[in-house]
Amino acid sequence: METDGFLGGASTQTDTIDDDFDEFEDFYDESLPIERFLDRELSWLAFNQRVLELAEDDSTPLLDRVNFLAIFASNLDEFFMVRVAGLKRRIATGIAVPTNVGRSATDVLSDISAAAHQLQERHARAFQDLVKPELDDAGIHVEHWSDLGEKDRTRIDELFAAQIFPVLMPLAVDPAHPFPYISGLSLNLSIRVRNPKTERVEFARLKVPQMLPRFVQLPDDGSGLLRYIALEDLISNHLPELFPGMEILAHHEFRVTRNEDVVIDEDESENLLQALEKELLRRRFGPPIRLEVTDDMDDVTLSLLMQELEVTEQEVYRLPAPLDLGGLFEIAKLDRPALKYPKQVPTTPVQLLPDDPTSKPDIFAALGKGDVLVHHPYESFATSVQAFLEQAAADPNVLAIKQTLYRTSGDSPIVEALIDAAEAGKAVLALVEIKARFDEQANISWARKLEKAGVHVVYGLVGLKTHCKLALVVRQESDGNLRYYSHIGTGNYNPKTSRLYEDLGLFTADDQVGKDLTRLFNELSGYAIEKKFKRLLVAPLHLRKGLLKRIRIETENALAGKPSGIRIKVNSMVDEAIIDALYRASQAGVPIDIWVRGICSLRPGEPGLSDNIRVRSILGRYLEHSRIFSFVADGDAQVYIGSADMMHRNLDRRVEALVRLTDRVHLVYIDWFFEQAMSDSTSSWWLDSEGRWERHSRGDDGVPLADLQDAVMRRVARRRRPRAVR
Repeated sequence: METDGFLGGASTQTDTIDDDFDEFEDFYDESLPIERFLDRELSWLAFNQRVLELAEDDSTPLLDRVNFLAIFASNLDEFFMVRVAGLKRRIATGIAVPTNVGRSATDVLSDISAAAHQLQERHARAFQDLVKPELDDAGIHVEHWSDLGEKDRTRIDELFAAQIFPVLMPLAVDPAHPFPYISGLSLNLSIRVRNPKTERVEFARLKVPQMLPRFVQLPDDGSGLLRYIALEDLISNHLPELFPGMEILAHHEFRVTRNEDVVIDEDESENLLQALEKELLRRRFGPPIRLEVTDDMDDVTLSLLMQELEVTEQEVYRLPAPLDLGGLFEIAKLDRPALKYPKQVPTTPVQLLPDDPTSKPDIFAALGKGDVLVHHPYESFATSVQAFLEQAAADPNVLAIKQTLYRTSGDSPIVEALIDAAEAGKAVLALVEIKARFDEQANISWARKLEKAGVHVVYGLVGLKTHCKLALVVRQESDGNLRYYSHIGTGNYNPKTSRLYEDLGLFTADDQVGKDLTRLFNELSGYAIEKKFKRLLVAPLHLRKGLLKRIRIETENALAGKPSGIRIKVNSMVDEAIIDALYRASQAGVPIDIWVRGICSLRPGEPGLSDNIRVRSILGRYLEHSRIFSFVADGDAQVYIGSADMMHRNLDRRVEALVRLTDRVHLVYIDWFFEQAMSDSTSSWWLDSEGRWERHSRGDDGVPLADLQDAVMRRVARRRRPRAVR
């Protein structure tokens, strides 16, 4: 589920666990209870458990259940590669890791291991016992070799010889052949063979080719069923062909997860691009941090793997085959609409539609009439954000385009629009964040392509990641004056993820927003240090201070008997200063609603501390990704949207931007959005003060509760352009 990268950047240690602790002491408030924060790592595992619960739920469409199983696996891989890796590195180097409950980092790691073991075992059972039988009933069979008849095996023998055997590379392990390097997340077979002439027992490793389909479709047997077999199962039953003359004693599957942290010293690097490329080459050789093996692996083989890979018993995960259920993404993509959520076709925001249906949309003219708030994926990214940039690239009156790019797709029309604009002679600035975790190489490629087209490419500020989602178009109007057209969003400029991620974006021709963005882009591309923004809150200098100020105002209003209230929607709520301010606001009587997708370190409902705080979480067909900050402000609502989560990385080590919404219609919509999400009649998870998430998906009568995302679809689909006044 995306994680949109759940880790973030810091000075010389980019995206590591160090970032979350370095400034902990600066914000610690000794007047509040010491155990007021929930452990963030265990909270993240609880989030992934909620993903798993969607896969276990038989009311979720079957292929979407398969998809959630794959998402769970992918999420957990990244968690180990970064979060667990960061903890282990700090322990190994003797760097202290403060905890919220006064325990050592070793204790925290032990708790993580225990919870992760339980979740992985539950995940495997969900596939074997819940989802796989339903796939069988739906005519989608994941077969085992033992299920196949002689005719099938003959056909598979032919397929193996023609398409699989040529790419396999068995590697022996003996005095002449040292134990091979095992790449991270690769699926492997451990094989023990015996030479019948010498009786000598040898060990070999075989990597399951990643370029081949993980689940191989079996030939049609006339049954009308879709039948698949796991690639490793198929290969395992052809090992005699790989080791002719040898006796196969045992074979088992295993998989290694490695530390995938990227660590660069930006202060010492003369060329950030080259330094990052070198570090990416080293990433694949990080130390192992998790070893997954099939539960039938013998002790001799396991001991050899543990010794060679230098992993401990705590880092070994025994699971039933097949390992790496992330491979289920292939099954989830099957074209079986009846087994998936009903297809939802995004609409074009009504404000962007032309008055004359036969004419071409003019986004600049539409923005001249007022701000436009778009809600993806319910409203189309292609006919809003993408169209905005494509129109800007083609418009001869557009003089300049400035944009941030954090993550984008491999065939991005956004990048192509910037290239077209540059080739048309416009001034184009692209701030490409090449440190976006796991998208580094793709962003480097795009940066070079943009540079070749004449785009001015910059890589942001030393020590900071540029995470804000901004686009600014400068256009010369018919009267000769220049006008700013701006877009500020909560999600990436990525057409693919825009169909899966829930995000908000504001289009505006407001002159003040345009000036704010101009100053911000100057700061990002040059040496300006901007301290004043009118309609924006910008990190790292102003965002936390601005939010703390608004929380304090709500606190003061509550104490004075004035209307007050705070509503926040984020992916993660971790920052201690923000949480402590919310605790104090709750103690003053401010009603507070926190809507969080993933991690939450705040304890709601704790008597005397957080009685007035509710925390809810919603997961579904779309990944809830927008960030919203709403304050009652004694009747003068202050509502912001933007890219920042409440974490140290976002508030201290990233360039983030929130923009204030001012249009009354937009404020009403945001208010409705929160009311729906926090309603007891909406399906959601509720967090208690002990850190437990309880799912509320059915009423007392057993009837399913309302689905928020369905409600948003219906509301957006009902929107109509206001009739013109005659």
